[in-house]
Amino acid sequence: MSAEDVYNRISVLRAERGVSRKDLAAALGVHYQTIGYLERGEYSPSLFLALRISEYFEVPLEVVFSLKPFPRLGSEVK
Repeated sequence: MSAEDVYNRISVLRAERGVSRKDLAAALGVHYQTIGYLERGEYSPSLFLALRISEYFEVPLEVVFSLKPFPRLGSEVK
């Protein structure tokens, strides 16, 4: 990982809402493979795309994206 990595919870948000990569891509006007690249951290979104993703899921931008890795699910419960 490099100093410019952007971490995200797109796959978690999709799973919670039952949204496929293709459905999310169609709603955002991008190719479905772009969603996969984003989820794997192989591609950092433009600010415009990041804002559209957070708007789609109706959550603040920092819920979807972070400059630091997100804690593993359940680790904050300990």
